[in-house]
Amino acid sequence: MIKSLETPELQLLKPGVKAPVQETLLTPRFYTTDFEAVANLDVSANETELRAVIEELRADYNRHHFVRDEEFKQNWDHITGEKRRAFIDFLERSCTSEFSGFLLFKELSRRLKERNPLLADAFDFLARDEARHAGFLNKSMADLNLSLDLSYLTKHRTYTFFPPEWVIYTVYLSEKIGYWRYILVHRHMEANPEYQFYPLFRKFESWCQDENRHGDFFKALLRSQPQLWNNWRARLWVRFFLLSVFVTHTITVFERATFYESIGIHPRKYNNKVIQETNNTSARAFPLILNTNHPSFFWRLEQCCENSLKLTAINQSKRPKIVKFFQKIPPITAIIWNMLRLYLIKPIDAELTRETVR
Repeated sequence: MIKSLETPELQLLKPGVKAPVQETLLTPRFYTTDFEAVANLDVSANETELRAVIEELRADYNRHHFVRDEEFKQNWDHITGEKRRAFIDFLERSCTSEFSGFLLFKELSRRLKERNPLLADAFDFLARDEARHAGFLNKSMADLNLSLDLSYLTKHRTYTFFPPEWVIYTVYLSEKIGYWRYILVHRHMEANPEYQFYPLFRKFESWCQDENRHGDFFKALLRSQPQLWNNWRARLWVRFFLLSVFVTHTITVFERATFYESIGIHPRKYNNKVIQETNNTSARAFPLILNTNHPSFFWRLEQCCENSLKLTAINQSKRPKIVKFFQKIPPITAIIWNMLRLYLIKPIDAELTRETVR
């Protein structure tokens, strides 16, 4: 097992308000895009499916789900030490990710309202769900005497520009991998209720259905754009985004292994299952998926993780910058080499198996 990092000590902006984690390639990012290009998308090629998914979003099946019932109204000071720090870290990253989605979707809805009302409605419903999730997570942090200043994040976080096609690929994958992350934890908690140390976990079953519906919307949007799946360039991009998401997920899970161990989940088994299920689900949207059954697939993912942890240790050391620079070369080279080898594994043609995907 790869040795996970210790959860960093909490830093505060002011009493009761947690300072955001330092931005890295692995922390949830805030995005902006070409709003004009999104407004001009022609979705007629898959409009029937899109409208059906949007009506599902409009129904808002979870509008009464995120209620803080009596179970939340107790003292949580018995959650202590590394378990408490790891849980706060999980809540913060989840809250930041949901809030990031809210900001992007809300801005898309506002910018598209006059130009493309169908997509504007969809993004408004997505923003509604993400805001609800972020707020619920932030209130859970408050139970541990902390919270995030979301207005501070809005003003001070770096915004990364992604073209619309990248947004569609990455948000589809983030929603579907989010579904599998939550549903697998939920199933584990059902089977092992002794690990359910906080009532948030009871919300995961319905919560993950929001993630699933969001992914279905982006799947329908992607399939309405043939240039995103029906040519050789799209196939190369799909492989890249699948691999990038799976490498990032592996690193994140192993870095935060303490949290998963605290709820009785084996990090490696959990990571592999999430990736396999997300990869299989992606066959419904993408022209190809990765071959996760290849003998070296998960080994190379973990090699990327191991070298990422080496980079983190180098960055945290107090050595001179020039020394750090040369120390980073071997692990960076190893990450690039293993990602290249993963990328070159022959993928599975999803278009040939589409009718059999469940």
